Amino acid sequence: MDNIRRFEMVNDYNVFNNNETLHPLVSVIDLQKANPRKASNMYFGFYTVFLKEVQCGNLRYGRHTYDYQEGTLVFIAPGQVISVDNPGEAYQPKGHALVFHADLIHGTPLGKQIQEYSFFGYQSNEALHLSEREKRIVLDCFSKIEYELEHAIDKHSKKLLVDNIELLLNYCIRFYDRQFITRDKVHQGILEKFETLLSNYFQTDKPQTIGLPSVADCAKEMNLSAGYFGDLIKKETGQSAQEYIQAKVINVAKERIYNVEKSISEVAYELGFKYPQHFTRLFKQKTGMTPYEYRNLN
Repeated sequence: MDNIRRFEMVNDYNVFNNNETLHPLVSVIDLQKANPRKASNMYFGFYTVFLKEVQCGNLRYGRHTYDYQEGTLVFIAPGQVISVDNPGEAYQPKGHALVFHADLIHGTPLGKQIQEYSFFGYQSNEALHLSEREKRIVLDCFSKIEYELEHAIDKHSKKLLVDNIELLLNYCIRFYDRQFITRDKVHQGILEKFETLLSNYFQTDKPQTIGLPSVADCAKEMNLSAGYFGDLIKKETGQSAQEYIQAKVINVAKERIYNVEKSISEVAYELGFKYPQHFTRLFKQKTGMTPYEYRNLN
């Protein structure tokens, strides 16, 4: 498991899985054509969307393990290393993978907004679990891309390839929205844990020693990636995770401002602000008045 198989280009991964390379920058791979293999670390130099259809062990992504069951989609961004976490026996891959190089989408609308598909940054327990109907839609998108790859290249080829990839990713946004709602047992208590985490944080000296809590640190405390955590909080509250943290800061600040024995600057430092003017600016932005005005009003 120490050695890393490196797949820099689409053709590298096609060869590894016994699939023909029809286009140097994009491929729909039938994993059942691959030879049985043992677990290994694999580096991907391109975007990858796995549709898994066989039980072969958990998929590891960095230090995190995917909730990776049959009928799930996993998204890997370029530059990531993944591995299958199993006891070491060989397994036969089954399913499909869409792989596309960033060079394919440069200069296209998808290339300009690829960062908006935050699920390419999801990590632990965050795979997309598909219903049978959703799975058919994904396979249909794969089929349309495969059709274009098999079609003689013409002036329409690149646009149709990129448009169908974008269509697939947009469907996945919809499916994740559904998953945030339907997988309540998995997500149950995340918001409550977030609130408790923030409350406990401001009851310690961490704000003075570490600073204001960050979305990334809060997500890490709950074993979630920052992207998945932020999207989940947005779906639950209508606020971004950063906005939620800021609202909590203001609520704590309002309580502490009542203590006239402390200056506004002291309150700011206690909350984790390096500069009191940053606290004043945020407070006014959120409440419409300065901390001094709020103290005098109350």
